[in-house]
Formats: sequence, structure tokens, C-alpha cells
Amino acid sequence: MGTQTSIQTSEKPLGRDELAQLVARDIAPGSFVNLGIGQPTLVSNYLTEDQNITLHTENGMLGMGPVAEGDAVDGDLINAGKIPVTELPGASYFHHADSFAIMRGGHLDICVLGAFQISATGDLANWHTGAPDAIPAVGGAMDLATGAKDVFVMMTLLTRDGASKLVEACTYPLTGVGCVTRVYTDKAVFLTGPEGVTVRETFGCTFEEIQELVPLLLKAAVGVGIAA
Repeated sequence: MGTQTSIQTSEKPLGRDELAQLVARDIAPGSFVNLGIGQPTLVSNYLTEDQNITLHTENGMLGMGPVAEGDAVDGDLINAGKIPVTELPGASYFHHADSFAIMRGGHLDICVLGAFQISATGDLANWHTGAPDAIPAVGGAMDLATGAKDVFVMMTLLTRDGASKLVEACTYPLTGVGCVTRVYTDKAVFLTGPEGVTVRETFGCTFEEIQELVPLLLKAAVGVGIAA
């Protein structure tokens, strides 16, 4: 096998907010988007007015704005993760069942979720690890994973023990099968699909170093060079 071209675009791994900015930039203008609990929530802070993105939250709202702070906090205005949020002009509210109909009916262009594991073919495991204090049910994640046209994942590449969360096959219970199209991590962005995993860009490390961390064969994106 020949030597892969390095596709490093940052001198350091990305922090949570830097990663959220990157995801926000990658969302196509005019998209309808759901942001999951945890890291994905931060994406709302970096969407621009020019993008004209409509955010959906599964507890029954379209037109969610950035996370609320200070005097903008309204205890009755929260997202599915119980985080206070703001509303944008034209925002609407509806029954929980109608919200799930939006999710299940294929009306969302993108959902951004967290994950415990992603497989080489885009299987998603993000609701249960077997830990005693783990969330006891899959919730709306399975509806988002199967209903959204694209599923983006935000996570750290490695666990606290240094194991890769990107694996050949998931060992945790699945949320969705073959649903993930893109994985954003602190060390790299990966494109997933039936033909395997492609590294789009890396942060603070080379393609070769990423390959040493991830226990599956990776491909480097074509035509991407080292950032100046």
C-alpha cells in the first residue's frame, strides 16, 4: 500500500466550540436541522442569519435560536435537553406527536447527534453503554437517526481510556443502522458510508497518526492539502 497524503488542517485538536463552528459552517443554507443533547447544542450559537437555518427540537418547536443566557433565559422555553434557548422570528410550537411526525416523516435535512460508537459502515450507538447510571431508553434518537436525510455526529475520537469510538463494528446497542454520513471529532472529520471511512481533514495530527488510533482501514480524501 502506498503512502497516504497528510490532510492536516489545524495545528491543534479542536475544542468543543471550534468543532461546533465547523459543523455550523458545513450545514447547507435553508436546511431544517435538529441538534441533539450535549455537544450538538453548541452548533446553534454559530449559525448565521444568512444561512437561514430552521432548528427543530423534539419537544415541539421550530425556529429555535441560540442558547439563552442572562436575562434571555425563560424557564418555559427549553430544548429537548432542558437547556434554556431563544426563539427566532416566526418560531412555532406544536404537540410532541406532531414533532415526532416531522422527525419520522423525512422532513429534517440534518440531525446532529452525539455518540458512544460509530461503525465503519455508519451504524450509530449513542444511547446505552451498560453502565448502571446510563439513560434507560433510546428516546427520540432512533427517530432522528432513521428520519433525517443526513446524520452528523459530534464526539471525541477517543474514550477516556484511549480507545477509538470509531470501530469496525459497534459493541453497544444500536440506535440506527447505516445512518451516519459524517463524523466530527476533536482530531478529524470522517465521511462514512457503504464503501468505508474517508478522512476529510485532521486536527493536530496527520492522517498516519489517525490511522494508528483507529482500528479500521481509512482512506484519505482526494485533493486536500496541509493548511498554511
